[in-house]
Amino acid sequence: MSTAADYRDTHRELVLGCQRKDRKSQRELYGHYAKPMYNLCLRMLRHSHDAEDVMQVAFVDIFRKIDTFNFDASISAWIKRIVVNRCIDHLKKRRLLTTDYDAKQHDIQTDESPVGSDSATPGFQATGMTVDRVKRGMMKLSEGYRVVLSLYLFEGYDHEEISHILGISVGTSKSQFSRAKKRLAAILNEEK
Repeated sequence: MSTAADYRDTHRELVLGCQRKDRKSQRELYGHYAKPMYNLCLRMLRHSHDAEDVMQVAFVDIFRKIDTFNFDASISAWIKRIVVNRCIDHLKKRRLLTTDYDAKQHDIQTDESPVGSDSATPGFQATGMTVDRVKRGMMKLSEGYRVVLSLYLFEGYDHEEISHILGISVGTSKSQFSRAKKRLAAILNEEK
């Protein structure tokens, strides 16, 4: 059996149980994914009550649509896609997703440098950075910046996928990402 097949078969019995509407399997699957999906929602939505609400709606969707899951991908990727889509829907309803407050306030130039390059984050020193400090800094970003940064850095989507998910151009995704990196660097440098 190949590694790819092993990955796709993760939690296979739980998924099959969920497809049979077995409550114990549903609770167990929820238990495996609730915390990481809540963290994903929190990164994208900023507020804990929004993250909780969206995650609950997403899991209702997951269990309603579990019959369509066919093991072509991993269950975690399938669940994550639904959760991301619910987060995007929530942000679109609030009409904040593409608002660029930070860019207007700071007149930031776009830059398509790689994440780790010094030119991408002028004046940013990685020394003394903690995960908590970066998370706090990300919470200060506008919705559009935070969503694109989260999808690219933490969820592993490329700009083409992000453009499709958010209904924006690839160039806009790259621009938002670049601006988000610069704004985050400025926030973190201000806190020093």
